[in-house]
Amino acid sequence: MLDVKLAGYNVDTEVLNKLKSSGWDGKNNVSPETISAAYARISRDPRPVGELRADSREEVDRARKSNEAIVFKMGHHSVAEHAVLNFDILGLSRLAVETLQEARLCSYTEKSQRYITLNGDYVVPEDFTFEDQTLFKGMIDKQVAVYKKLFPVLHAYQKKKNPDMLTSKSGENVVEGWAKEDARYALGMATECQLGFTSNSRNLEHIIRKLKYSPLAEVRVLGQKLYDCAKEIVPSLIILSDPEAFKKQFGKEVSDGILMTGKKIVDGEVKKVLAQIKIKEAKAKLDTAKMLYFTEEADIKIIAGMLHTATLKPFAESLAIAKKLGKTGREKFIKSVLAGLTEHDALYREFENVNFVMEVVLSSSAFAQLKRHRMMSMTKQVYVPALGYTIPPAIKEIKQTAVFEKIMDETNKVFGKLKKNSPAAAEYILTNAHRRRVIVNANLREVYHIARLRMDTHAQWDIQNVSAAMVEIVKKEAPLCAALACGKDTFYGVKKTFLEK
Repeated sequence: MLDVKLAGYNVDTEVLNKLKSSGWDGKNNVSPETISAAYARISRDPRPVGELRADSREEVDRARKSNEAIVFKMGHHSVAEHAVLNFDILGLSRLAVETLQEARLCSYTEKSQRYITLNGDYVVPEDFTFEDQTLFKGMIDKQVAVYKKLFPVLHAYQKKKNPDMLTSKSGENVVEGWAKEDARYALGMATECQLGFTSNSRNLEHIIRKLKYSPLAEVRVLGQKLYDCAKEIVPSLIILSDPEAFKKQFGKEVSDGILMTGKKIVDGEVKKVLAQIKIKEAKAKLDTAKMLYFTEEADIKIIAGMLHTATLKPFAESLAIAKKLGKTGREKFIKSVLAGLTEHDALYREFENVNFVMEVVLSSSAFAQLKRHRMMSMTKQVYVPALGYTIPPAIKEIKQTAVFEKIMDETNKVFGKLKKNSPAAAEYILTNAHRRRVIVNANLREVYHIARLRMDTHAQWDIQNVSAAMVEIVKKEAPLCAALACGKDTFYGVKKTFLEK
């Protein structure tokens, strides 16, 4: 008989502390490590899992030793994924957040500059000299002053443009949010934010190990603080984060390998290659999105994948059948299988069989949203003034372009000065408007997810433009299977047109 029981869940630490201080049953060792240890024994211990959990709870120290043996000696790191931790993170810069959020298999909920009025709170990097800190603070103050100047003008503009939105409190908040999100383009990436961060212990260990080798002091401090919090709760599951503890426990050194030396080695090899091979530099094109390479005959291969799943045929035969269907047959097939699709359905898993690799040029503001789509691969260059900056259309409408361009030009000059002494930390002064290049590798199923969320009318205008550019070039290579990639608000209109043509 099926029996499902809740084994555990995240609990506020204040509640746990009260339980511990009250001497709850005389047991003060409350830790998610007991669940990891219990689940690790499932494969070898015949007892019911409930008994295994009870046994682990009784002797937490023994459970920790079991974790260390199973995870680090036997190499079964997956059991560490059963222990989940939540963190409040406050006072972290927008730039440092990007490093943390490179970890894809975690959850983040961040304070939005779109909904919260900013008061000029920012991080002063320890990386700068005293003279550079003075220069930095002066430039930040100017950026904040422009933000405060632009916001009320933008707010008045949005209210005048959208009077129908002012009939409700929620509508008023939306209009105010539009003004805030455009004014924030003048703010530097040193601006403070706060977020809720949730990770299982396996991912957390990797994050902590990675952060300690960051070129930014703030990020290294973040890694240490995460470790200090976690070691009190799950010491047996993050032991690779502490080389001394690992050596004491296992008698050997932790090898951080490319986490420690990888970037330096790559940079060195790149420098050698550039010294050997000279090519004429082409004038940079700032296309929002450009296709680099992709799965050819994407529509045919998705149909072949569906044939493969639904039959016992090898893929080669399925592919041959899909090709013999012809253009008309394939169109009929795809229209039939997509006829029942709604704006909330995930696409068929076979849509993951085709990939599109694109180079995208986008602002820091747009990148902050695109990077949240973690079921794709993304590599990035640093932010540089050479790629220009994105000016919100509303700023042009209120005739404040000159004000905006002036603060951007001043920021670029300060960036150049800061970069001489602190190449990595200089990025703190660049703004939400400044751009970078990224390479995005996404399967078609993920492209649909991006389109639905980021092309929807409720999405911010900048990421709408970026995602629309990405979807447009994907549709050229998969005209049938990508036909319904659009925002949720236009889904049924797009679907109706596709099915009827």
